Amino acid sequence: MATILVPALLVGCDGSLWSRRSSGPAGFGGVTDNRRDPALSGDGRLLASVVERQGRGRVMLQEQPSGRVLALRHLGGQLPHRSPSLSWNGRYLAVIVQQGSQRAVLIEDRLTGRPLWLPLPGDAMPEQLSLAPDGQRLALELQREGRSQVHLFDLSGLLERDLPPGLRLGRSTGAPP
Repeated sequence: MATILVPALLVGCDGSLWSRRSSGPAGFGGVTDNRRDPALSGDGRLLASVVERQGRGRVMLQEQPSGRVLALRHLGGQLPHRSPSLSWNGRYLAVIVQQGSQRAVLIEDRLTGRPLWLPLPGDAMPEQLSLAPDGQRLALELQREGRSQVHLFDLSGLLERDLPPGLRLGRSTGAPP
């Protein structure tokens, strides 16, 4: 029964598989590079990914669908490791960067230009992260002594909320103001 349902769920209204089409690979400088770890902002307007060029990775942030590359102030000298994550409007970009033999978590506030380095437990190595759409919490996979654990960090005292358009601070529902 499940084998019959899965193909039926994948068929679009017009009878074809996946009625939505991909816009194709998002390139950099006219060239499609080796890219990994894609992350979309909550509104789908921004795409962050790690681009591998000449053996080095770096985070690239692009507007969609134009593909225009946006500048990142605090990642120029940092070698990104993995796992970019964006808040709802893309105000905050969280990423794991390599600093010598250690990895660190950097959150860039694109509105104010302020970097936030997240303090981590001494011997823990960050592997993957996910920023909440409003920028108030960060889920982080940490490895320590061969074991992986997921930690949740409260950023509410450090970052302003990044809300979808039309929502006011302090409102608990998505009702119009």
